[in-house]
Amino acid sequence: MGVDYVKLEEGGACCAAETPSTSGCCGGGGGGGGGWWWFLWWWAKLVLVVLFVGVLGVVFFKWVGPFFMDKEIIPIIIWERQTFSTVILGLIVVGSLTIFPSFLLPSTPSMWIAGMTFGYGYGFLLIIGGMAIGVSIPYFIGSLFYHRIHVWLERYPKRASIVKLAGEGSCFNQFRAVALIRISPFPYVIYNYCAVATDVKYLPYLLGTLVGIVPEVFVALYT
Repeated sequence: MGVDYVKLEEGGACCAAETPSTSGCCGGGGGGGGGWWWFLWWWAKLVLVVLFVGVLGVVFFKWVGPFFMDKEIIPIIIWERQTFSTVILGLIVVGSLTIFPSFLLPSTPSMWIAGMTFGYGYGFLLIIGGMAIGVSIPYFIGSLFYHRIHVWLERYPKRASIVKLAGEGSCFNQFRAVALIRISPFPYVIYNYCAVATDVKYLPYLLGTLVGIVPEVFVALYT
């Protein structure tokens, strides 16, 4: 309203503002250079973060992971196989797959025992049976705290948006969404408790879970 204006001359258009401008218009200094520096600094930070995460990943997979496997996981698996009979090992596998998801514990070592002891066929059936019970318990526990979990999801709408999509649409859409969430890197042990707050029905939740974990089960059995 009379503060900034554009003055036209015969030689062409030129910016003439009464207030200082840093936008870089018509040779104005400051804005263009600052924008480029900010752009280069943003990409430099991104490259540094990627390199840092990559170095951490290499260190973990080359030293930390193998050390933990050799000193903790593998000795326990060997001790279990040498101590217990096949029937007891089957009960241990099913029991651990039933209990571990409720306490947010990983189930992959139990899948390894199933693969080494029972092979692909029986090992797959044991794992699917145990996981069916293991993911059902947190679902029903979460139903007891439905309102609290719902309030927690409302506090983080962006992070919970993908989870909430699973509760929309028909049963088939819910089944498909749950299966995709299981295949994705989303932590499934947390989703076990959050699923009920997104109004996902139990049957689509269970079937979608069992279908979604099939790739993980086969990788664990092969390992």
